[in-house]
Amino acid sequence: MESASHVLRIDDMRADVFWNLLHFIYTDSLPPECKEGDQEEAEMAQHLMVVADRYGMERLKLICEDWLCRCMNMGTAATTLVFADQHRCHWLKKACFEFLKSPSMLHAVVATDEFEHLAKSHPCVLKELMLELAAC
Repeated sequence: MESASHVLRIDDMRADVFWNLLHFIYTDSLPPECKEGDQEEAEMAQHLMVVADRYGMERLKLICEDWLCRCMNMGTAATTLVFADQHRCHWLKKACFEFLKSPSMLHAVVATDEFEHLAKSHPCVLKELMLELAAC
């Protein structure tokens, strides 16, 4: 009798992201260990949002947007804003703008390397942020 080995190889997704995606598909929720707050969790939310965007999973995308909003801090605000722009997450982008409306928070974020990257690599996002802040 011939032994058949059926292996599905997925090269464009980390294993932990794939397992969290499967969990979501079967339970319509994220695993309990997915908690907001630290950088690793924010990265997981970003990876899952990329998958959700790729496969048109709008509910998962919204859950990840909410998750990223709750993970946002001074060190992640600029990268989250760029990420939101790249993945057409208007609600997340608005949340980034709201986060940056505080002058003290804006000053702190502007001093980060992440903001420097935003300014150099994504001038349209920076212009949009400036227009949003000027409207306040």
